[in-house]
Amino acid sequence: MTDRENAGERMFADLLRVLGTTALDDLPDTVGEHARTAGFTEVRIYVGDVERRALHLITGTGTSPSAERRLPIADSEAGRAYQYGRVLRAAAAPPRGGTAYWVPMFNGQERVGLMYVASVRDGESERTYASALGSLVALAVSTKRWHSDTYARLNRTEPMNVAAEAQWHLMPPRTYTDSRVAVCATLEPSYRISGDAYDYATDGSRVHLSIFDAMGHDTAAGQTAALALAAARSARRRGAGIVEMGEVMEEELLARQFEDVRYATALLAALDTDSGVLEWASFGHHPPLVLRAAGATLLDCKPAHPLGTGLGDLGTTVCREQLEPGDRIALYTDGITEARRPHGQQFGLDRFVSVLTRYPADGLSVSETVRRFAHAFLDYHNGVLQDDATVLLCEWRGPGPPLGT
Repeated sequence: MTDRENAGERMFADLLRVLGTTALDDLPDTVGEHARTAGFTEVRIYVGDVERRALHLITGTGTSPSAERRLPIADSEAGRAYQYGRVLRAAAAPPRGGTAYWVPMFNGQERVGLMYVASVRDGESERTYASALGSLVALAVSTKRWHSDTYARLNRTEPMNVAAEAQWHLMPPRTYTDSRVAVCATLEPSYRISGDAYDYATDGSRVHLSIFDAMGHDTAAGQTAALALAAARSARRRGAGIVEMGEVMEEELLARQFEDVRYATALLAALDTDSGVLEWASFGHHPPLVLRAAGATLLDCKPAHPLGTGLGDLGTTVCREQLEPGDRIALYTDGITEARRPHGQQFGLDRFVSVLTRYPADGLSVSETVRRFAHAFLDYHNGVLQDDATVLLCEWRGPGPPLGT
C-alpha cells in the first residue's frame, strides 16, 4: 500500500470515528482537520437552499475570511458541478498553491450540497478521495440537519409561514433514488405553502406515490392536506390498498372538519417495480402524465369524489398502465396547469409537458429536471404565484436486482 493510500485510509477511519458525535456547526473544522491527513489543505461545505437557487457556506472557526458565503447554482463553475453531479477542477488555484475541486455531496442520489476541496496534489487519486469525502460529509449533514437551526437558516432565504414549516417536516425528502426508481418533488412557493402536499414510500418491490391539494389558501388548508396525507400514510402502513386509503381519508376529513367545510383532492398511485405496472386512482384530482421518449400521455381514469365531501358511495375506480424502463410519471396540482400571469394566459398542460420533457433529452437527472422546471415555472410568473404548485416526478429504471441480494 502506498503512502497516499495509507493517508487516505487514515483520514476516513478518523472521520468515521468522530463524525457521529460532531455537531453540524462543527463539521467544517472537524472535516478540515482530518482531511489534512490526506493532503487536502482546505475544505468548505455548502448546502443548498429550499428553492435550490444557491449554495450556502457552513462557516467554522477556521473558515477563510475570503471564502464565498453564497454560490449561485445557475451560471457558475460551482453550480455546474452541482447540476451535473461531477467533480470539477476549479479554474482558480488555491491561495496556498496546489489544485482545488468542486465536489458534489450526494447522500445516495440526493444532492445535499457541494464541497470546495483544495489539495497539494492533482490526480485521479485526489479526485477519488475528494468524491468519497463528499459522500461521507453528505451523510453526516443528512443525519444532523433536521436537528439544526443553523441548517434551517442556511436552507432558506426568507421566513417560512406556519403551514410551510409544518408541511416540509411532514413530507419525505424531496429526492429519493435506488436501483429501480428515482423520485423528486417540488412545492412552490416554497416559503408560503398552504394546501398542497406530496408523499412517497417504498414497500418491497412497490413504490407508493401520492399528491394532495386541499381547498383554500390558509393555515386550515395546510391542516386539511396534512390530515389527508397522515390518514393515507396510516392506512397504507396497515396494508390498505388504494380504495381503502381513500375511504380512510374520507372518514378522517369528515370527522375532523375545521371551522367550515373543507375538502381535498388527491391522486394515489402504486408502481410495481418488478413488472412496471402502475396503479392509480384520482379523488377529484388531475390525472397523471407518463413522459417517455415518444412523447407524453395523459392517463385517463374515471375520477372518484373529492375527499371530505361525503360522496363516498359514488365508488372508486383503480386504473392500470404498463410502463417501460425510463418512463417518468408526473403527478401535479392545479397550481401548475391553471396558474396564470396577471392578465395573461395559463401556464397550461402543453407548456408543462414541454418544459418537463426538454431536460431528459439533455441527459439530466430527475432531480435536476425538477429543479430546472421549478425555476422556469417561477420565472414565467415573475416569481409571484396565486396558488400552491406541486410536482412529483418518478422515473422507473427497470426491475433492477432481486430484492434482498
